[in-house]
Amino acid sequence: MIFEHLSAGGCQSYLVGCAASCAAVVVDPELSLIDRYLALASRDGLRIQYLVDTHTHADHFSATQRLSRQLNVPVVMHRMSPAPFADLRLDDGDMLRVGTLRLQALHTPGHTRDSMCLLAEDRLFTGDTLLIGGTGRTDLPSGDPEALYHSLFDRVLRLEPSLKVHPAHEYHGRSHSTIAQELADNPRLQIRDRATFVEMMRNLNLSMPTHLTEALRTNMSGGKSVAQMLADAAATVPFMSLAELKNRTADGTGELIVLDVRERESYEQGHIPGARLLPRGQLELRVNQDLPDPTRRIVACCDFGRISTLAASTLREMGYRRVVALDGGMKAWCEAGYPIKSGQEP
Repeated sequence: MIFEHLSAGGCQSYLVGCAASCAAVVVDPELSLIDRYLALASRDGLRIQYLVDTHTHADHFSATQRLSRQLNVPVVMHRMSPAPFADLRLDDGDMLRVGTLRLQALHTPGHTRDSMCLLAEDRLFTGDTLLIGGTGRTDLPSGDPEALYHSLFDRVLRLEPSLKVHPAHEYHGRSHSTIAQELADNPRLQIRDRATFVEMMRNLNLSMPTHLTEALRTNMSGGKSVAQMLADAAATVPFMSLAELKNRTADGTGELIVLDVRERESYEQGHIPGARLLPRGQLELRVNQDLPDPTRRIVACCDFGRISTLAASTLREMGYRRVVALDGGMKAWCEAGYPIKSGQEP
């Protein structure tokens, strides 16, 4: 087995390959690590055959859908997953063949209704069902503490004690554990009485994940996160530096249109001298009136450079091929001590 363990913050993911056939699977891929999965697979001579999410993640952004489009390989989830983009849905006991490797699915609901573990030779990929020194929480959508008790005590913990445990989250730098170690040392697993365990899980009072709503929206629907939309836009848009814009606006030729896409209140508080106001929310409706010449060179700006990147990408799609975004936005412009003008007039 070729085995690579990747970490992004507390999120853990795994590239598992067959040395004989060069086939591979990625378990719980995280969006920010896409290039690393591809680089590792290339380095090891592997062809990714499956992309597996052990459950619907609520605290980070899954890379399965984007990798699936990029590599033309199926997304694998449990049969009860709400994700419409899951191509291959597994039942309890179903198995993936990855070259000579066999990965068997164990349906382990509790953290979520669609949670599953994957058994592969000497290791168990536990998702958020069993963590090192803990368990998955059950207070998120479709969580069920009674189901988690059954999944743990009647299924996972009855597997071979020497099995290595590889969870989807680990915040203390530990690479893995074993079933035996968790039985002995995991505080939550010392509570063997069902009612007491359920009561404990219902009263953990944990804070909600930072990106809960957005992560669930994207991971359940296949939609894009805000960061993903910004990254996609930035990939299609050139940028102009603060110093370059200052020099080009100072020459007085007027060959450059500075387009401020903030709201009027922000514009009037302070804008680049000569900048035109066209709020992002009105861009598509007013563009023909305010920007009749699509051949003009345009620099879009906003407070931090994010909204202007989206605006520049939209304008390029509409035929304004010479539009760029200001790198850093008005905040960086002001911090650099460059001139600003207040009021309604450009």
